[in-house]
Amino acid sequence: MELIFEKSRPGRRALVFDPLDVPEAALPPALCREEPAALPEVSELDVVRHFSRLSQRNFGIDTHFYPLGSCTMKYNPKMAEAVAAHPGFLALHPHLASAPATWPLCQGAFELIFELERMLAGIAGMRQVSLQPIAGAHGELTGTLMIAAYHREKGNSRDTILIPDSAHGTNPASAAIAGFKVVEVPSLPDGTLDPEAFKKALNASVAGVMLTCPNTHGLFEPRVREIAQMAHETGALMYYDGANLNAIIGECRPGDLGFDVMHFNLHKTFATPHGMGGPGSGPVGVGERLEAFLPGPRVVRDGSAFGLATPPKSIGRISAFFGNFLIAVRAYAYILHLGGDGLREVAHNAVLNANYVYARLKDLFEPAFDGPFMHECVFSAAPLAKHGVHALDIAKALLDRGFHAPTVYFPLTVKESLMIEPTETESKETLDAFCDAMAEIAGLAVREPETLHAAPVTLPVGRLDEVRAARELNCRV
Repeated sequence: MELIFEKSRPGRRALVFDPLDVPEAALPPALCREEPAALPEVSELDVVRHFSRLSQRNFGIDTHFYPLGSCTMKYNPKMAEAVAAHPGFLALHPHLASAPATWPLCQGAFELIFELERMLAGIAGMRQVSLQPIAGAHGELTGTLMIAAYHREKGNSRDTILIPDSAHGTNPASAAIAGFKVVEVPSLPDGTLDPEAFKKALNASVAGVMLTCPNTHGLFEPRVREIAQMAHETGALMYYDGANLNAIIGECRPGDLGFDVMHFNLHKTFATPHGMGGPGSGPVGVGERLEAFLPGPRVVRDGSAFGLATPPKSIGRISAFFGNFLIAVRAYAYILHLGGDGLREVAHNAVLNANYVYARLKDLFEPAFDGPFMHECVFSAAPLAKHGVHALDIAKALLDRGFHAPTVYFPLTVKESLMIEPTETESKETLDAFCDAMAEIAGLAVREPETLHAAPVTLPVGRLDEVRAARELNCRV
């Protein structure tokens, strides 16, 4: 596809402005260009067609399948977008919540926040929820700060957080930012946490345990209640990374499994685009032990009206206003739309789709662990290295076939990892087309591996030198 500069022709214009009728500002010579800016000279029609065609080359969830493991890049209903665009929510000024005198003007928003927090608490088996954190990692930081406050209040000097080797990278980062030391606990060959290694790591210095369940290997931790009991017996608290809640929503609740605090990914589980597709939101839920430490202020009900109050031992405000409020509106609409049975169906279909992909690909790519899996399945491309093919080659070849790549090289515990999460919203026809493409690529890896090294060849940009881009980052070109 041509660059916009390649369409440029001297003298061609999209729009000609009338001469200015105000004096031009006198700028210091040092700030003035010696020559005009090198901008393309094109017509309006050329501009419109160029960027329209370019947008059609973009990958997006509305146009392509995104099998990103642990990222839950699923389609989200436009209904939730429409509700979030309601003028009563969209035009509400956040400073209206700043003083009691203006609280009557935002009663609807207060009620939505109050009700959504109760819904999320019920879904997760928690006592209370705060919507303030604005991303999953921000929720992790909030949770670990509450764990620290809890131990300080009890006079404990605990300074360590235990984290499995399969954890999301944000877990150790969040714990470290909160001031904790991080100790890694290994997994067993079957992909689940090693309970004996965990038991050995537990001591009087451990403040908490951060655990994802199902974990990033796509497996439910079968000993999760035993792990929680061991932690509680030593005085440690349990943190639940809610990134993979999509797999168990409606079926089991983290609070019932023994967790004291968790974060939700509204931008992954409850109807909001993820990553660069939209802003995030990472509410935190807490059990009885941490209820008094929630960030404030919080929405409270006073008779038939709603106001704000701060818990007595609150860690304080951790974001402006109430996080990304319109994300909460989307989640509220999504949960009400689906109801309890619908949320349970989400988990059932997410697990069904992941295991369907696993069943179709397990004889073509080496499974990292034995199934059945939960919401995602993990393969290793390591056996293809003898043909000179790596996980990155498979990912780039998928782009040529109209599919976004799955997550590659994560989890770090699996060599040449391919982590595939189909989500609950994809049809069997889409999954079959994806698996057919993977089968074709598996065949090429053996017969014609050199064709995969050149991929992608159908996109405006080919294979980039990612190592050089990381080491010699230049944002000025």
